[in-house]
Amino acid sequence: MRIVVQRVLEASVRIDGKTVGQIGPGLVLLIGIHASDTETDMEFWADKCIHLRIFNDEHEKMNRSLLEINGEILAISQFTLYGDARKGRRPSFIDAARPEVAEPLYNGFVGLLREKGIQVATGVFGAMMDVEIHNSGPVTLILER
Repeated sequence: MRIVVQRVLEASVRIDGKTVGQIGPGLVLLIGIHASDTETDMEFWADKCIHLRIFNDEHEKMNRSLLEINGEILAISQFTLYGDARKGRRPSFIDAARPEVAEPLYNGFVGLLREKGIQVATGVFGAMMDVEIHNSGPVTLILER
């Protein structure tokens, strides 16, 4: 799994000009599912994301988690995170999970976040989406196995 984590003031996702998800302060997670990922991987990464201490405390130190600030998540599936452009000019996506494998894992990941009490907005799996991100900091991390 590969996740680009961005700390945001707010974010939204639109499909065909219509807003289908939006959040206030929290995290945008751009989520790539690898062909070898399992449900166990989803559990590990869901826990990792909500406990990352990347929000400022009263001393402006990154010392608080999403849970501590009562933040929200915008979770966007993004198979292109597994694009390999080392050869040629057209990326290969051979390492990305096929949609029939990735979609249930992505939905399971979102479900795990919600089970932990997080407010989660999403786009639509496989759709062409316009994502608006107001990065805070900016703080951006890449998580991968």
